[in-house]
Amino acid sequence: MSTQRKILITSALPYANGPIHLGHLVEYIQTDIWARFQKMRGHECHYVCADDAHGTPIMLRARQDGITPEQLIADVSRDHQADFSDFLIGFDNYHSTHSDENKELSQSIYRTLRDDGHITARTISQAYDPEANMFLPDRFIKGTCPKCGAEDQYGDNCEVCGATYDTTDLKKPYSVVSGATPIKKDTEHFFFKLGDFETMLQEWTTAGHVQSEIANKLKEWFESGLKDWDITRDAPYWGFEIPDSTDKFFYVWLDAPIGYMASFKNLCDKTDLDFDEFWKSEDKTELYHFIGKDIAYFHTLFWPAVLKGSGYRTPTKVFCHGFLTVDGAKMSKSRGTFIKARTYLDNLKPEYLRYYYAAKLSSGVDDIDLNLEDFQQRVNTDLVGKFVNIASRVASFIKKNNDGMLSGTLPAPELHQQMIDAGDLIAQHFEDRKYSQATREIMALADKANEYIADEEPWAKNKQEGMEQQVHDICTQGINMFRILCIYLKPMLPEVVKQAEDFLNSGELSWNDLDKPLLNHSINKFKPLMQRVEKEALDKIIDASKEDIKAASQKTPAKKSTKDVDVSNEPIADEIEFDDFAKIDLRIARIVKAEHVEKADKLLQLTLDIGGETRNVFAGIKSAYAPEDLEGKLTVMVANLKPRKMRFGMSEGMVLAAGPGGKDLWILNPDDGAQPGMKVK
Repeated sequence: MSTQRKILITSALPYANGPIHLGHLVEYIQTDIWARFQKMRGHECHYVCADDAHGTPIMLRARQDGITPEQLIADVSRDHQADFSDFLIGFDNYHSTHSDENKELSQSIYRTLRDDGHITARTISQAYDPEANMFLPDRFIKGTCPKCGAEDQYGDNCEVCGATYDTTDLKKPYSVVSGATPIKKDTEHFFFKLGDFETMLQEWTTAGHVQSEIANKLKEWFESGLKDWDITRDAPYWGFEIPDSTDKFFYVWLDAPIGYMASFKNLCDKTDLDFDEFWKSEDKTELYHFIGKDIAYFHTLFWPAVLKGSGYRTPTKVFCHGFLTVDGAKMSKSRGTFIKARTYLDNLKPEYLRYYYAAKLSSGVDDIDLNLEDFQQRVNTDLVGKFVNIASRVASFIKKNNDGMLSGTLPAPELHQQMIDAGDLIAQHFEDRKYSQATREIMALADKANEYIADEEPWAKNKQEGMEQQVHDICTQGINMFRILCIYLKPMLPEVVKQAEDFLNSGELSWNDLDKPLLNHSINKFKPLMQRVEKEALDKIIDASKEDIKAASQKTPAKKSTKDVDVSNEPIADEIEFDDFAKIDLRIARIVKAEHVEKADKLLQLTLDIGGETRNVFAGIKSAYAPEDLEGKLTVMVANLKPRKMRFGMSEGMVLAAGPGGKDLWILNPDDGAQPGMKVK
């Protein structure tokens, strides 16, 4: 065994504005497996995380829900921690960026950077919402892309052509908050001088601290020059105030990564851990961040520069991973593949997904796909048909014939040694985060164990007189091979292996126990460890994931008498010519996004995809639909209606709806077989 290491591990902080879904869990499962593996190897390892609890979206969401931001982040944190716990994510500490520790550290780091000349102040002109009376972050401004002309694009980048630009370049801009056209207003902001650390960052990013794919991507940033980073947001804003300023707050991306430090500081205050040993010493301790590739820029440029400039250590390594697709496509609410963690947990064991992700994950940044048919087959074949099957095939003979006592002999010691010897390679795969290779090696060993039992046929020998000792020895060999597999699979399947440890009566298994077979040892009665995944369970998950959308799309009016609805008060409009009607261009549209319109009693703001083109439409259907009921649905829109300037922004079409009004209002809902952009005839 190598010298004990001291390791601190973090995962990216989930935003305190919504539930955990299966896409999020790629990261937390990957990190948790690595942390559990390090602990099994005997290293001192601490895994911390926290909710990312600041920013404009949280402020606006709380306002919309009629609660305080503190109440919102407390509620979301409770749900997040329940989901993580039930998915067996073993945090040693879970905290919040809205904490005393984070405030103290953020302000201290800022003061150090400022006093050492790495912060500069200057007046800038920013977009301002004259109706909401607030400065607007780039993501709260939408408009037409100045490069490709795509509509309804964010203020900093176009999701259609991929272009990045300044908000001032956006055409037909409007505020997502109120729909008003933003105006320009001067304000003083503070900037972190990232360029002060260019040489240090070039050396750090090419010294093995980041994956080669990320290092190559970062070269583009160095080539274009490192720009000063705006770390300021103006009031009103939900976050920490910047010291020695008025109505100025830290941008969420300044205090969010400091949340790693704050969570660990919170852990140190509850234990005898030394904070400085992990955050100021690179010789004695190791620091690892697991993150998604979409936030690599912040973690591999800004974050190490902020740490270096404020007197702290830089990360040992930053590990980036890809995104999750389901059945080969982006997660979709309309297809039921945008699956929340809780929806999955209501139907299946968490370790099925933990194992499946592990079987897909590599050390690179490639996306992984959750293919539901493959998921069912792999779990049933590998975990139930191979792993658990070993113990279930031999345990009953030990219990019935030998009162649960294993023999003192392994009849195939060379096979047992082969399984032990594979541990070095499997351990290296875990260390390198090549979990897919580790699972292949483990399942190859499971195949050998099952082949041995099948060849020896203890069930047949058990019927033959004089073969009692052979049966005893064969089954003892089987139990010990199962035990070795338990050790290898424990980082992925912690709860299943805990149950196996109870069955084996072995105590808590660690990597050091590989070469310590159970001989002349009493085991307990075997109980089934895992059940097969049935298609019905997957169907329930899919159905539940599109339940809200189905409820909206299948909405039918309650039966009403003519006393309930006075149809006479809506006169039929003047007749029009058929040629006029023929001019109407009706198109299938998918509702990509639906949002409340602040200060509007009847309107919802819809982002509609009509086949490669998006439209912004304000629809008077708020009384009948919640935004989350609409996203992903298909509907019909009048595509050639002249854009209309409204108080809340530009409306570029009309969705078709019918009904007497109030809750009894129904938008047209074509079958899922229709495609956005198709003409309706």
